[in-house]
Amino acid sequence: MTPWKQEIDKLYGILSKLSFLDSNGKKYGIDEGFQVWRKLTIDVKEKKQSIYLIGNGASASMASHFAADLAKNAHLHTEVFSDLSLITAISNDMGYEWVFAEPLRRRAKKGDMLVAISSSGNSKNLLRATEIARKIGLKIITLSAMSPQNPLRSSGDINIYVPAQTYGYAETCHAAILHHWMDMVENSSS
Repeated sequence: MTPWKQEIDKLYGILSKLSFLDSNGKKYGIDEGFQVWRKLTIDVKEKKQSIYLIGNGASASMASHFAADLAKNAHLHTEVFSDLSLITAISNDMGYEWVFAEPLRRRAKKGDMLVAISSSGNSKNLLRATEIARKIGLKIITLSAMSPQNPLRSSGDINIYVPAQTYGYAETCHAAILHHWMDMVENSSS
């Protein structure tokens, strides 16, 4: 069994190696990356646009959690696709890879934001959603882990990656990153 201090040190080590890349592969410093994300978010808020958050499994729970926090605390319009009827209808009729892309195609507007959360960065439904989001003109933020070559890591305008090799570490780090973002946005709210 790993002692708690060792666990905290491991998380610190992973989070300290967090990286931000833009769509051209340009690397941002960590604080700079958070500031760029914050600015994009404030722009979405000021223009009264929407932030869509997507993920599978625990990442879906995080999407829902942070959509609620951003709506309640930062007064942003957020949306997640967690309606069971919608999920099953799209999955049944079109395939699960369309579960996020199809609602985005119908609802999202140019200038909205998509936050795609995936530990592996390999989820076909998230990759399809980023393709649709790009065509519509959304600002795309990705959070991924596991392999630095995962395809989600090159799908966004800002691509956030943590070198976590397990789902537990990836999800814990993603939650910390999302909380920091939310706090930055909330603290700049009026």
